[in-house]
Amino acid sequence: MAETSHVGPPRTSAAQGPEATLDLSRLQRILEELGGQKGAVIPILQRTQDAYGYLPREALRYISDKTRIPLNQLYGVATFYAQFHLQRRGRHIIRICDGTACHVRGAAKNIQSLQKALGLTAGATSKDYRYSMEIVYCLGSCGLAPVAVVDERVYGRLGPDELVHRLGGLE
Repeated sequence: MAETSHVGPPRTSAAQGPEATLDLSRLQRILEELGGQKGAVIPILQRTQDAYGYLPREALRYISDKTRIPLNQLYGVATFYAQFHLQRRGRHIIRICDGTACHVRGAAKNIQSLQKALGLTAGATSKDYRYSMEIVYCLGSCGLAPVAVVDERVYGRLGPDELVHRLGGLE
């Protein structure tokens, strides 16, 4: 399955929290287009995640009500595929490779430096929803090891402080 292109947060403010009332008009349009199609669960979830940046509980309940797809089936699909996220994610997604080539060339130091600078652990999102950090085990760029991808941009041959410095230039 292809990753969705939208990685930003949902359209609520951090002060409102991730479960604030959602604008369901976008979800209504998705369901008008795909809701009647057989086997459309994955495309519906993909488009929903594109719209909100993750799969909010309120959206999953709404999809279940409108399509008569059992809520546990929606959760089953959403938790089976790694492309789906049930928690609000940061505006910037940081994926740091710790595969063999990257690990041998210092990825662990990059991870520690980033964790210290952002106060994040792997798999976590910053309190201001600016960053989410993931450790992955291959980004397919071993020749650039150690490597990280921020949003969709690849950064190679990184030293421990270089990625932190580059993140400072993001919005």
